[in-house]
Amino acid sequence: MAKLGGSLLEDLLAFDTGHRGPRIDCGSGHQATFVSYRTKTLDSVLGPIELRRAYYHCADCGAGVVPRDEQLGVTHASLSPGLAAMADRVGAAVPFAKGRDLLADLAGIELCIKRVERSAEADGKAIAAAIDIHAAAVSSGEVVPLGPATPVAKLYIAVDGTGIPAVPADTAHRKGKGPDGRAHTREVKLGVVFTQTALDDDGYPIRDPDSSSYVSTLEPVEHFATLIYAEARRRGSAKAKQTVVLGDGATWIWNLAKAQFPKATHIVDLYHAREHLADLAKLLAPELGDERAAWLAERKDDLDDGDIGAILTAARAVDVPANKTKDLDTALGYFETNATRMAYKTFRAAGHFVGSGSVEAGCKAVVAQRLKLSGMRWSVQGATGIATLRCQQASGRSEENWKRPPTQTSVA
Repeated sequence: MAKLGGSLLEDLLAFDTGHRGPRIDCGSGHQATFVSYRTKTLDSVLGPIELRRAYYHCADCGAGVVPRDEQLGVTHASLSPGLAAMADRVGAAVPFAKGRDLLADLAGIELCIKRVERSAEADGKAIAAAIDIHAAAVSSGEVVPLGPATPVAKLYIAVDGTGIPAVPADTAHRKGKGPDGRAHTREVKLGVVFTQTALDDDGYPIRDPDSSSYVSTLEPVEHFATLIYAEARRRGSAKAKQTVVLGDGATWIWNLAKAQFPKATHIVDLYHAREHLADLAKLLAPELGDERAAWLAERKDDLDDGDIGAILTAARAVDVPANKTKDLDTALGYFETNATRMAYKTFRAAGHFVGSGSVEAGCKAVVAQRLKLSGMRWSVQGATGIATLRCQQASGRSEENWKRPPTQTSVA
């Protein structure tokens, strides 16, 4: 059946060879001249097919032009768009060797591991490049996303980062936390945007089903800021009744939040704050003695109430030796810096999430489950491609044409 389908497809495609006369525009303002008809073998979901198409050459550019390839979306490609989409899905979901096996077992398509890898990474990079262009246009005001027709009740923007193992060429001259002082990983910055419209019976917020969308990059934070801003605008941040930014205590997150979402409510993840509180109690353990557990329990209550002043006062009341003063100041600096982002009692009363579990889960499910498996070492370009594909799939946007999203308009 596949062979029969492939034969019929071959015959169908043969009706149009892409011949457009003796000369055509090369795309760069010159004229390309018809040379001959040339064949190309293309792997498709129905097996290999042979494509006969007109070949033109531009003397000014020194390059060939094949209109039929451009029309079918197979320029410089050896996989049909349908098969490439299948390779992208399996390549993003599982290691490339397993992806090759899945194609063979489920679809009867035989591709080598390298072809699955190259297809998935190349398509992911192309999508990432398109996203970058779109985000830059939104950031500059050239493109204005319309957002959803009905303004969302509450829009959340959760941000975090996670390291992935990288090849030596992409970690050279970078400082790391290992014993040798060298970096062996690169950070993937991940953002998740989701909405909330309701509370459960106990008064806790409920994330709207299927409302999460993801963006990621291995580029510096300035680049990521553009991506997450554009995604938030696409999701309706401009007209949302409430906007909330969630993150841990990393300085780069809150610098980004101040710059891109200054009017949003900023909330430090409660569970990270509790971890810092436990570290503070550990630092003061020798001085607190048997009172440590009770002291920590009282400070947790203070934290849940958003009473950061009480935590600072209680900690500074402990008589610590001079050699601990600097460490204590550092520990308390976390709470002093983030005090306004820790008004947890107020946030809960407003029905807000106070934890960044959504993005932490994304770091595991979207990034780690594919890019942090044993023995893996990624190039920045390869990781960018696969991470982008996984973000698109997790967002339910695999089929969208990023060149012209339907919910945007140009100010021009």
